[in-house]
Amino acid sequence: MTEVMHSQKSDCRNCYKCIRHCPVKSIRFVDNQAHIIQNECILCGQCYVVCPQGAKVIRPDLDRAKELVAGGAPVYASLAPSFIATYPGTSCATMEAALKRLGFAAAEETALGATIVKREYDRMVDEKQQDVVISSCCHSVNLLIQKHYPGALKYLAKIQSPMQAHCAEIKREHPGAKTIFIGPCISKKDEGDLYPGIVDCVLTFEELSRWFAEENIVPEQDADGCRQSRARLFPTTGGILRTMKCGSAGVSYLAVDGTENCIHTLEDLLSGKIKNCFIEMSACVGSCVGGPITAKRGLSPVRSFMAVDRFAGTEDFSVPEVKPELLKKQMNSMEVRREMPGSTAIAEILRQMGKTSPEQELNCGSCGYNTCREKAIAVFNGKADLTMCLPFLKEKAESFSDNIIKNTPNGILVLNEQLEVQQINRAACRIMNVKNPGDILGDQVIRVLDPTVFFDVLQSGRAVRDRRVYLAEYQKYVELTVIYDKSYHIVMGFMRDVTDEESERAKKEELSRQTIEITDKVIEKQMRVVQEIASLLGETTAETKIALTNLKESLNDE
Repeated sequence: MTEVMHSQKSDCRNCYKCIRHCPVKSIRFVDNQAHIIQNECILCGQCYVVCPQGAKVIRPDLDRAKELVAGGAPVYASLAPSFIATYPGTSCATMEAALKRLGFAAAEETALGATIVKREYDRMVDEKQQDVVISSCCHSVNLLIQKHYPGALKYLAKIQSPMQAHCAEIKREHPGAKTIFIGPCISKKDEGDLYPGIVDCVLTFEELSRWFAEENIVPEQDADGCRQSRARLFPTTGGILRTMKCGSAGVSYLAVDGTENCIHTLEDLLSGKIKNCFIEMSACVGSCVGGPITAKRGLSPVRSFMAVDRFAGTEDFSVPEVKPELLKKQMNSMEVRREMPGSTAIAEILRQMGKTSPEQELNCGSCGYNTCREKAIAVFNGKADLTMCLPFLKEKAESFSDNIIKNTPNGILVLNEQLEVQQINRAACRIMNVKNPGDILGDQVIRVLDPTVFFDVLQSGRAVRDRRVYLAEYQKYVELTVIYDKSYHIVMGFMRDVTDEESERAKKEELSRQTIEITDKVIEKQMRVVQEIASLLGETTAETKIALTNLKESLNDE
């Protein structure tokens, strides 16, 4: 069989809700993706209930159920008594009628099996077979003990659950029949897989509702006045005890619900603090009526309890006596072996998380682990990574951004929407001759700058970029960029001091002007010289021409 529950790829956003709510921390994070560690999981379904991305998926068995019903063998439904909370106003008779329309041969209450089981519990306590007896109805509790507290296995009643006892009885009465259990529990799917041959398929109420919807079937309303139905109380906290005799001298009877409370009880039990008692244990708060399927659908556990309580009768069902050996259930250790790091390895991992002293170990639980040291052990075992420490990441990011802001040569000014200074760095202080940032924080920006550009950006929402501005009061030029961040409701100003650039530019302009003036003077002087030379050359040419003409005429006369 495939895994009962697994994680599918989703948009995990560092919420760590699944690990925070997982009582046994059976979640591994790889590449920012949560994965269920199957050999550690107790199938309590808490991660399924709380995951905001719907990344936890329960194995669908509806097709398997349809195949069984369509097969040749008669199929009987074992209907958990908590159905009354999911289908209010119905009865066993109307639910059976609806199930027969789906093709079931018949439907019976799982509470019949609960009656058989509670008789066996009474017998165990009366015969003092064990100093402490822990009920074995809840498969998640059984897995909790088998995987994480194997030392308490000797206290766990090795008795079938009501689901198993009922389905086994159906098969004894109807040889060759198939059985399908329908209830609010995820872990029952795994129980059916682990003990083949008793329950052939397990459906949740959610799957049944889907099947009803596909066939347009609505169970009819009906009043059930059956007095012989006290075992219907089983799916509520204390419901098992309310059906038992609870009369053995010197024995305490207590009900514990919620995995955290079960863990504390098991730890007390293993440390020798609990003796001579019968303990009804349920992994879900409120027992089965507070199971993951009902919780996911938002059903109120109080209203569900009241519905079951009113539905239950005051007397026991009339069920046949079942030999104790037929109810025996083998539950072996499935202990999870973990490698524990030494103190040096833990200290090194803590150092990498920025925790070099006990004071820095905040134990805030934001990563999902109760303490920083538990988180370090998880990192060592490959179940977590360093980036899951949100205070560490926040401090690292703030330190990084602070270093940039403090050391950048550009001035940075952050204002709120009232144009009050919220942050100013050292470069901005130097530009505006502010000695101490505290002198201006909380004050209006008009104290140090003309607020016009900030006000315009705030009103228009359009940024101003690289505008060159002369700050006359500081005798400085800056290149100013102003941005309005609507999401954070802040106005940010970035100033690059370009005074030296501006002075250099002015010097170059003055040098160019002087060069041009000198060039003009030189050109003017050269032109005068040219003109004078031209004038002199003109006079000399004329005289030469006259002299040559006279010479020519003299030669002709001769």
